[in-house]
Amino acid sequence: MKDQNYISWDTYFMGVALLSSYRSKDPNTKVGACIVNTQKRIIGIGYNGFPYGCDDDVFPWERDGDYLDCKYPYVVHAEPNAILNATTSLVGATLYVTLFPCNECAKLIIQSGIKEIVYLSDKYQGTPSDIASKRMLEAAGVKCRKCANVTLTIS
Repeated sequence: MKDQNYISWDTYFMGVALLSSYRSKDPNTKVGACIVNTQKRIIGIGYNGFPYGCDDDVFPWERDGDYLDCKYPYVVHAEPNAILNATTSLVGATLYVTLFPCNECAKLIIQSGIKEIVYLSDKYQGTPSDIASKRMLEAAGVKCRKCANVTLTIS
């Protein structure tokens, strides 16, 4: 008889997204993403960080202050990084992401052909970016669903 104590696909792929988030050097918000094709194969992963060649000891990690002295104009989100790291077409794929995508990421997700988003946290729910994101994703027929709570312990 087979072992009945195994994790679901959602737990497995969200675990990969969570593990990827640990690569982020952002002191406040660590986000990871994992893209899976229809055959349940990982085809892209990413986390939030600065673009190649932009030294994370030189560019700012601050959240507040002058726009050019904050992280926001420089950080590449986990979702675009996963899309850019993809090894094959994303048409019909599922994106597992630890934080619900912002409106800018939603545009890239839709354009890439991803058809489902499974997310862990929706901490920016109700913000203008979140509302715009959900409006576009719904119009484009991208299914969104919250994943059951997944935790990862790294020592």
